[in-house]
Amino acid sequence: MREFNAILKNEIIKTIKRPRSFIGFVVVAFVCIVLQAAMHSDGGEMIGFVTSSLENTLSIKGKVMNGNLICFILLQTLIIQMPLLVALVTGDLVSGEISTGTVRFLLTRPASRTKIIVAKWIAGIIYTLLLLIWLGVIALFLSRAIFGADDLIYISSEALTVIPADDLNWRFGGAFVIAFLSLSVVASLAHFLSTILENSITPIVSTMAIVIIFTIIGMFDLPSFDVIRPFLFTTHMISWKDMFEDPVNMAGILKSCAILFVHILLLLGGSIYIFNKKDISA
Repeated sequence: MREFNAILKNEIIKTIKRPRSFIGFVVVAFVCIVLQAAMHSDGGEMIGFVTSSLENTLSIKGKVMNGNLICFILLQTLIIQMPLLVALVTGDLVSGEISTGTVRFLLTRPASRTKIIVAKWIAGIIYTLLLLIWLGVIALFLSRAIFGADDLIYISSEALTVIPADDLNWRFGGAFVIAFLSLSVVASLAHFLSTILENSITPIVSTMAIVIIFTIIGMFDLPSFDVIRPFLFTTHMISWKDMFEDPVNMAGILKSCAILFVHILLLLGGSIYIFNKKDISA
């Protein structure tokens, strides 16, 4: 166990020291701050335009433009883009070292290949978690500090939804947990491809190509796609939005989480199998 902890610590340090690891944090902060500044300047006018058509039929009390709404908007904006930021780091955790030859040094240690590949996977998952925590701090807590906290009022394609402010913390918590599972699938996919492909860029591009293809398949309501759509991880990546339905479809959310978790296990298992079979010349 001590040997594995040493390998894991080394992988975490290597991940942190890589310049590309900071790109995700910079992008998240930039997008959040720019959107928060824009909403602070022009958001009131935009919200007024939307709610003016409702004032004849509804009595809207409280501050519609508040930190909870800003966080909800930021989640919708950034969760779509974050797979690229995750794949950018996790996509060459293995292939990058194979291409440079440094993986041979790791294999000279007494630790098994399984421990090495699992340590690299955990380092990628920790990076994913830290990126989401960073998003939560800026998107939720900073937005509440700037705009205050009030009821969440948003209009979907089906209805107008109002969620009381005191009923939002657990919903946001659940949304971030689902987002973490979703991005962990992306990290696991990039890690899996990184064990197959020896070029450090190809796994990143391949991961994003798969995410885009699966997303497009999920967009088209065609009978031929109905069979495979429930098994695509991208279908369940957007289930975080269900946390803001009233009532919450907890059964559907748990099913989506289970499917995402199975994807993670299968991809990690595939990575372990391939890396153990891989011929890496000394």
